[in-house]
Amino acid sequence: MGDDGGQGSAARLIGSGRGSRRVVLPLFCPDRASHSRFPGGRHGRFPEARTVVGYRVRYVQGRARRARAALAAVVTWAGLLTGAAGCTADGTAVPGAPGPPAPGDAIRVSPEDGSEDVRPGSPLRVRVPDGRLESVEVVVSQDARETPVPGRISGDGLTWKPDDERLALAAKYTVDAVAVDGAGRRSARHTEFTTHVPRERFIGYVAPEDRSTVGTGMIVSLEFNRKIAHRAAVERAVTVTARPAVEIRPHWFGDSRLDFRPERYWKPGTRVTVDLNLRDVEGAPGVYGLQRRTFTFTVGRSQVSVVDAAAHTMRVRRDGELLATVPVTAGARKTPTYNGKMVITEMLEVTRMNSRTVGFGGEYDIPDVPHAIRLTSSGTFLHGNYWGGDAFGNRNISHGCVGLRDVKGGGADTPAGWFFDRSLVGDVVEVVNSKDKQVAPDNGLGGWNMNWREWTAGGAVTRR
Repeated sequence: MGDDGGQGSAARLIGSGRGSRRVVLPLFCPDRASHSRFPGGRHGRFPEARTVVGYRVRYVQGRARRARAALAAVVTWAGLLTGAAGCTADGTAVPGAPGPPAPGDAIRVSPEDGSEDVRPGSPLRVRVPDGRLESVEVVVSQDARETPVPGRISGDGLTWKPDDERLALAAKYTVDAVAVDGAGRRSARHTEFTTHVPRERFIGYVAPEDRSTVGTGMIVSLEFNRKIAHRAAVERAVTVTARPAVEIRPHWFGDSRLDFRPERYWKPGTRVTVDLNLRDVEGAPGVYGLQRRTFTFTVGRSQVSVVDAAAHTMRVRRDGELLATVPVTAGARKTPTYNGKMVITEMLEVTRMNSRTVGFGGEYDIPDVPHAIRLTSSGTFLHGNYWGGDAFGNRNISHGCVGLRDVKGGGADTPAGWFFDRSLVGDVVEVVNSKDKQVAPDNGLGGWNMNWREWTAGGAVTRR
């Protein structure tokens, strides 16, 4: 490069070849802001360029302006970000400056975080005041098992609630929620709470046994170990279904027994399922259910036996066909056998029978009664009898039971042994023409002695 004719400027060749131009630019080398000197110019001022040629200088000046604008933009955004954080340039918070809401304000969970002894009726809710919930995950830990709690977010996105409103007892809940507020800011919240641990529990004993095969007269019966005051709540927690489908209705006997049956005897081959969802259901004030179980049973062939106390016979029908007519002895004149439909609930190869256990005196105490089949909870049995002599088919001599001829120790080829081997829990034995009253519906599984209208009137839940 040649001399530019002064110390305050420098010449630069812009371009190349014949189209190149020479541009003279000022040298700017301040030492201090207030003591800058520029050779060839006045104190505190830019020197004037000696030579400016063509549009190339405008290009250089444009680049400088864009650089200054970019720097100004960076400074401006830094200021905005500082303001968004509610702070001054040195990091000091500015009172009242806008900022992201606290998680507890953005996402509101009830019961509150850290709550203890939460009662089962307390609502579980996740809410946002504005914006929308993106996701809610709730997990309950009970009996060392973690289970997701199903629920759903409302259509407006503001609320989440569980499908089942009841809270599990003696459990820990964790809630994890993510939401976006009205300003588009995303928040997340994690909360925990524990529920009430009840001091008193109740359970239900179910008949028949799980996975059993029963007769067509079987009635599903639940005996509770505590008196039930809230019958409707308990009734709703028990579901009995059948395949093929049939209407099944409940009936309460007192405050501690709940039975279920269809209008008529089950069809052979029916599969019945009993779902107990009693866990944490309040059966009485402060008394909560403990069970969550499923039972199933299958209905076998049909067998209905009719005892004619006056004729001293029992006619056994299998699937509607007469299988046999067996001579029997029923209750004597002073101790007659109940009339009515009774259902086999227990079968014992041998048992002891003592008159004092059923309200009599010391009339009998037989230690080895064979082939004993229970018909009522009050003590009516159909059983083998090896001491009756020629009473079978001729006269009634028992204390209320139905006796079939047998031998001591029980014989497979006796009438009692034959009937025992062909019977199932759930088979129906009906007694007619006895001098006694009809058996009570709650004495054993005597519910078949009620008509359908009477039976359905015994439920606690109103049905249309």
